[in-house]
Amino acid sequence: MLLLVIDIAKKTERGDTMKELDILDGRKNQVSTVGGTNSQAVEGNKRSLAGSVSQRACVFCGSRVVLYPIGDALHIIHGPIGCAAYTWDIRGSQSSGMELHRLSFSTDLHEKEVVFGGEQKLYKSLIELIDLHQPKAAFVYTTCIVGVIGDDVEKICKLVEKEKNIPIIPVQAPGFQGTKKDGYKVACEALYTLVGTGDRPAQKYSINILGDFNLAGELWILLDYYKRMGIHVNATITGDGRVDDIRNAHKAQLNVVQCSGSMMYLAKMMKEEYGIPHMKVSYFGIEDMSDALYEVAKFFKSEELMSKAKELVREEFSRLMPDLQWYKERLAGKKAAIYVGGAFKAISLIKALRLIGVQTVLVGSQTGTTEDYELIKQLADEGTVIVDDSNPVELAHFVKQKHADIFIGGVKERPIAYKIGIGFCDHNHERKEALAGYEGMLNFAKEIYSTACSPIWKFTK
Repeated sequence: MLLLVIDIAKKTERGDTMKELDILDGRKNQVSTVGGTNSQAVEGNKRSLAGSVSQRACVFCGSRVVLYPIGDALHIIHGPIGCAAYTWDIRGSQSSGMELHRLSFSTDLHEKEVVFGGEQKLYKSLIELIDLHQPKAAFVYTTCIVGVIGDDVEKICKLVEKEKNIPIIPVQAPGFQGTKKDGYKVACEALYTLVGTGDRPAQKYSINILGDFNLAGELWILLDYYKRMGIHVNATITGDGRVDDIRNAHKAQLNVVQCSGSMMYLAKMMKEEYGIPHMKVSYFGIEDMSDALYEVAKFFKSEELMSKAKELVREEFSRLMPDLQWYKERLAGKKAAIYVGGAFKAISLIKALRLIGVQTVLVGSQTGTTEDYELIKQLADEGTVIVDDSNPVELAHFVKQKHADIFIGGVKERPIAYKIGIGFCDHNHERKEALAGYEGMLNFAKEIYSTACSPIWKFTK
């Protein structure tokens, strides 16, 4: 059963016909309008309603996208080949060295293994691949089929680990056991088995960056900023990640968490076990990027670090603002719809769009909490629709209803924008353009301008 549409046509302010959308009872607490009659708190962290065709991915996908960027580890999927194809190169993460993560390995289970079990196939696959590629560690992902037939993946992992003397980590992520967010938790538990197993000396002003995946080389931009400040980055988890760095992650003095939805669970475990404090940051938009640098300097209580952070921000602002002002003048009056994976990213995008003169009229996420949506409500303009765990029918309706000029989302939202006939900005983890940091803000402004102001829209409805 999909969302129902009442057959009552209404004329919009532009004169086109728009049908009212009747939200299913089970979803009414997940949709709100700022300042409207349905301005109640948005409920987050709910399981998707059966039949609503959620945009969310499965548990396996969630675990895979978090662990995938570790470049010197072997990633093997114990399941049908379709699961490996679905998540191959899904992050688009760049590596400064070994690129074993770019290869997608699978045991390719068939009917025979479904009946008789696939443990021996997994064992042989691991031995062959480890001998061939000499990885620092191996992650073994279970899928729905394995969850049904009951292969003892942990037993095989322990056996191969003993033979090859490298960590072989089972990632128990059958897709049917929850949502993508549950997969994040499974990935954090897998990472946690590595943390604390190394013994590299600690360094002064040392942080771990959690939840940045080095899309289009964004992590390298951030590393440059921290280096200019005098901050040592101990481990990057997991963008451009390395097994030995993760094993020594407990030596850092602070965990800086970018994608809180995927990595906050690991940060909390490290706080409990090793006493390492953590802070949530965002690297999207110049306001949040600057706050991220200031907050780290403030944590270390160093006047020198704070002075360098202020100088860095001053330089970047003076370089960027003339260009951003040019885009703001030309984008004035444009409207944007946002639907992304994490609510924290959505918050940053609202601020970034406002900086270039674009009004946000729809904000949604797959994994936001009630607290996240309350913060969004405070930032958003009156009339903005806020939605949790939406679906194509809802999204298409709200985008048309609010007359958005551009839709910012991921790979699954692209077809919605194209079918409606409006511009689309790819903020997905497959993107090839760096959108984080100060350079990223300029790239973002360029992309919004070139898309929303394209002459092609003269020829669409």
